[in-house]
Amino acid sequence: MTTLTASPKKRIDSIDILRGIVMIIMALDHTRDFFTRLNYDPTDLTHASTALFLTRFITHYCAATFVFLAGTGAFLYLSRGKTKLDAFKFLLSRGLWLILLELTVIHWGWGFGIFLQVIWVIGLSMVILSLLIWLPIPVITAFGLILIFGHNMLDHVNASAFSATDKSLWTFLHVQGMVHLWGFGNVFLMYPLVPWVGVMAAGYGFGTLYTWDAAKRKKALTILGFSAIVLFIAIRYFNIYGDPSLWIYEGNIHRTILSFIDVQKYPPSLDYLLITLGPGLLFLAWVEGKSNTLTNIFEVYGRVPLFYYILHLYLLHLMSIVAAHITGQPKGVAFGLPGVYLVWLTAVAILYFPCRWYMKYKSGHKHWWLGYL
Repeated sequence: MTTLTASPKKRIDSIDILRGIVMIIMALDHTRDFFTRLNYDPTDLTHASTALFLTRFITHYCAATFVFLAGTGAFLYLSRGKTKLDAFKFLLSRGLWLILLELTVIHWGWGFGIFLQVIWVIGLSMVILSLLIWLPIPVITAFGLILIFGHNMLDHVNASAFSATDKSLWTFLHVQGMVHLWGFGNVFLMYPLVPWVGVMAAGYGFGTLYTWDAAKRKKALTILGFSAIVLFIAIRYFNIYGDPSLWIYEGNIHRTILSFIDVQKYPPSLDYLLITLGPGLLFLAWVEGKSNTLTNIFEVYGRVPLFYYILHLYLLHLMSIVAAHITGQPKGVAFGLPGVYLVWLTAVAILYFPCRWYMKYKSGHKHWWLGYL
């Protein structure tokens, strides 16, 4: 059994700062969804400009970091005097709540189709983690790492001979695609479960670092972060394992670098997770103990992530309707990247005020439902 050497304080500022940054960046990708009409993948280097590719690539850091830190948050919840039964009930109920939100409130915010995205997979991963927490922490961590490092062995599974039921199950587990969800008909599953549940489990084990003293933790974060980046470069270079898509020489250095970092998100490949989580760990090491006006702003978004997530969808949707009315484009506006960035910054600035209000409300009240929003 792992023994905690210390109880972490109620909030870990560095985690809130990082979470806040990725929530802000996430809104950039969703702004692009609402305010452009692309008929190709923005990371498709046969069509995408460098600026468009990087606009999409930078948002890759959001889902990986958010799911990982959700696991860390679960560990911190348990380490604050909660029993495992308390944690089990909370993770199970919150996980089911997130799945319900994905199918209702979040679906309505998008306004088109039902897409099972990051909130769904966080919810389902929490349900599974509610069972895993009864195991020793090293076992939970090992489970997460095995899924992260080993799931690309499943890339070559041929599901064409599977039955319809087996195909749906396989899609839920490891393939982006259309599935039939009872009560909702056909839905498009963007976030297969594996290895996202592994990312959350690894994040849970990672939480133990926040029972260490700051100097020891910063050293461990730095080593882990650099190791992830070096490992990414090494295995990506040889094009043997870690990502189903291979990098190629694109005719010049900078486009070749883009091909090198063009990794698969659905499902997240090993390369994707190394190149996103590695820099995130380095950032946690660097930002620990820092406090200034900018970090305080990031913390506001990071302390109310679900509240922000829901609000930003409805705000962007409303802004797109208004823009379509003003420009006379009833089928949806199509801005260039400068316009997308302007709308993004405007939306983030607007959301600061309700997020700051809700953050203060949460800190001054102890209602049970506050843990679910």
